[in-house]
Amino acid sequence: MSLASASLNVPSTGDYTYDWALVDVETSGLIARRDRVLSVAVITIGPDGEQTGEFSTLLNPGCDPGPVEVHGLTVERLHGAPTFEQVAGRIGAMLQDRVLVAHNAQFDYDFLAHEFARARMWLPVSQRLCTLALNRQVDPPTDDMKLGTLAAHYGVPQQRAHDALDDTRVLAGILRASLREASRLDLPLPLVTCPPRAESQFTPKPPKTPCAYRNPGRLVPGGPLRQGMKVAITGETAHARAELVGRAVATGLNMMTSVSRHTSLLVTNEPASDSAKARRALAEGVPVVDEHTFLRLLADVRPGTVHEATAVPIVPVSQPEAEPAVGPVEPTPTATSAAPVPEAPVLATATPDVPLPAPRQPKPSVGSSGKPLAGCRVLVLGGTHADAAATRTRIVELGGSAAINLSASVTDVVLLPRGEGDRRMSRITALELPVHDVHWLTAPIAASPAEAAVRLQQPYVMPRGGVIDLPMPHGRPAHEWYVTAGWAPQCGHEIDVVAFLLDEDEQVTYDGDFVFFGAPESPAGTVRLLTGGPAEQTIALDLASLAPATRKVVVAAAIDGAATFGAVGAIQIGVAPGSSGAPLARATLDAATTERTMLLAEIYRRGPVWRLRAVGQGYDHGLDALVRGYGVDVSD
Repeated sequence: MSLASASLNVPSTGDYTYDWALVDVETSGLIARRDRVLSVAVITIGPDGEQTGEFSTLLNPGCDPGPVEVHGLTVERLHGAPTFEQVAGRIGAMLQDRVLVAHNAQFDYDFLAHEFARARMWLPVSQRLCTLALNRQVDPPTDDMKLGTLAAHYGVPQQRAHDALDDTRVLAGILRASLREASRLDLPLPLVTCPPRAESQFTPKPPKTPCAYRNPGRLVPGGPLRQGMKVAITGETAHARAELVGRAVATGLNMMTSVSRHTSLLVTNEPASDSAKARRALAEGVPVVDEHTFLRLLADVRPGTVHEATAVPIVPVSQPEAEPAVGPVEPTPTATSAAPVPEAPVLATATPDVPLPAPRQPKPSVGSSGKPLAGCRVLVLGGTHADAAATRTRIVELGGSAAINLSASVTDVVLLPRGEGDRRMSRITALELPVHDVHWLTAPIAASPAEAAVRLQQPYVMPRGGVIDLPMPHGRPAHEWYVTAGWAPQCGHEIDVVAFLLDEDEQVTYDGDFVFFGAPESPAGTVRLLTGGPAEQTIALDLASLAPATRKVVVAAAIDGAATFGAVGAIQIGVAPGSSGAPLARATLDAATTERTMLLAEIYRRGPVWRLRAVGQGYDHGLDALVRGYGVDVSD
């Protein structure tokens, strides 16, 4: 299939016409800072939809090519191929002044950024578009969002999966169809701004080895150091800083780069220093010792308490688990518009371990639950925040799913007062979607599933506080889980999704366990922040590789500045196995009007399984207070 003479047939409006550079890379692994690109293909397309260029090549990475069974690129096939540095100039010229397009675009973007950095060059990309994120907005009735599945849905021929050039040609067809659907639904494109990034940010760094011991608290005056104590150093030292840190880590101490109320002691030769660490230590009452005293204490570090092991036992699977087993709903704190800053945020702490129920049978198909809105996806427009939240809650009680944006999966619209002025109403009318007033929810009659474009297996709809068990094929957790948060596109409101990796004490073991826009990947690469667009961010978790100290991962959102979530409306979360997996579960969370931070979900261990809870707990305070509550200190 060649696109040399074929038009992309893109919508003609300015919102959908760009110079595009469609990209696909095959790689030796999944971690961009460590693994290498083995092959790359680029197709350029103009605003008129005509192809303007095409380039593809194998690359010699100078390392093991990794999973040959996936990409088929052996050492022999790559022998004699150019290095990335030799073709970087040509690739850069094709990317210059164009929107980079890829399926799971952050993956391709990050790998290209690292390869350009190794070649001592800049990646000339200022915007990117992810067709995976675009289709999450369109929400076609497919069982997953894989490239091959979308190609079959949109009627795009696919000849050789995991061949970079063929995948890029398939991507062109998917982009064409996705843009048509976005235009039909009047959806804004989820373009992501890609500011220039310094080469040092893409230089691989060795991850910090997590401390194996729990924090025993602060140093007692005259007492010994204990393994697991959190220690920070500030100011000039007689010994090299690296030497001091190395010796301390070797004894079992947890060396930190900042000071918080959980710091056990600060080491400084200048107690009156005006450094940020010294000021914070003084404010928090953290003990301070000089370098000589610290070295003396290092000679007698007492044993600490090892973090509880989190190895996953092999549990025989007695039956297929196509869907998550729905666990009991556990209570979660009620959202409040004036929640105090907790000493450590209260997260609906799990009750003591109890025997888990046997794996549940897969959920019945759409429409067989007996609830009137089973299989329906209902969009609520208008009304006060409280009324809209109550209406969405009622939709979930009736078995439906509450949508926050117009998409191909929306089956019904509920119109509250002033909803008729919503900009989406003209498109809803053109699409001939059923529009109801709120009284419809007293005895709703929905279109039959046969008349609606729905998936064969709909995501489980989670209420606020609801809990599900994540499936464990062959007794082990899936390789990666993606928790995606989405909201209605905002004007003037910037929302940040973050994650905290917590130990048994509901605290981070060190600052690297806080994943946010400034540090979008944990040092070991087990938790990552991915940006799919201005109204979507994802936390990707490799549960099987989390450090033994990590007992829970909390996903939260914060709104920038003085704005509150009352101006944002509901946030939808979805959980899926892998980046292209079908969502297994969804929850629509309505924050109260005054909150600036909100806990969205927590993923935690219960016995041999991992569970996910939809939290929906809001706080009036900002992100800085939430961060410090978990034991992190991040400079402004």
